[in-house]
Amino acid sequence: MQYGICHLSIAPLRFESSDKSELVSQLLYGDHFKIIEKRKNWSKIRLAFDSYEGWIDTKQYQEIDENQYKTLENSDLKLSIDLVEFIEDTHEQLHPILLGSSLNGLSILNHKHDGNIVEGKKSKDNIIQTAFLYLNSPYLWGGKSPFGIDCSGFTQMVYKLNGYSLLRDASQQSTQGEALSFIEESEPGDLAFFDNSEGQIVHVGLIMHDNYIIHAHGKVRIDRLDHTGIYNVDQKTHTHKLRVIKKVI
Repeated sequence: MQYGICHLSIAPLRFESSDKSELVSQLLYGDHFKIIEKRKNWSKIRLAFDSYEGWIDTKQYQEIDENQYKTLENSDLKLSIDLVEFIEDTHEQLHPILLGSSLNGLSILNHKHDGNIVEGKKSKDNIIQTAFLYLNSPYLWGGKSPFGIDCSGFTQMVYKLNGYSLLRDASQQSTQGEALSFIEESEPGDLAFFDNSEGQIVHVGLIMHDNYIIHAHGKVRIDRLDHTGIYNVDQKTHTHKLRVIKKVI
């Protein structure tokens, strides 16, 4: 088995081994993974954090050995909490990193960082405050950063910054936690899931106080939530049909 770590600020994870292939997710700086298949210019990887799989360009990661991988696996996660921060390499050059980047691999990559970090589990009360860090971020299918993020990438990163693990896709996240019967039973930070006409879970957002929801739809935005689903004030219509509310924390 081979292993790797993302040494760039952000790297695309694709459905197939081609730059033209669908973006299914992204790696942020410090994300580590197992390499499950290797070709000349591409590697199929399985991320350590959520076991998500996809293809990454071999130029966009650095190989590490098994002991380094195990060290990262056994370390408490330390994340950058600033929108944009910098790490310094051995040549004293600066490299940008983004909100939610992992800093556990700094010594492996011979990088230095003196910015703000967050680690450990936070109170559920902190979830929505963290979500506001992404407010107005543009929607990007497969995105996980404030400069482009999708609905499940948004919920995953918000939970991750508070010390909790969510799976990558909305349909996967809907399998986690305890289902609630009514909106009235929910608390800020709970997850609301929405389905399409075929009954497939296709969207997720974070419930706020007073029947509001923050979610990624065009951008990370705040809308009304009722028993039907999400009511978009700008469009004056329901845009998503409510399927289930889950309490993970």
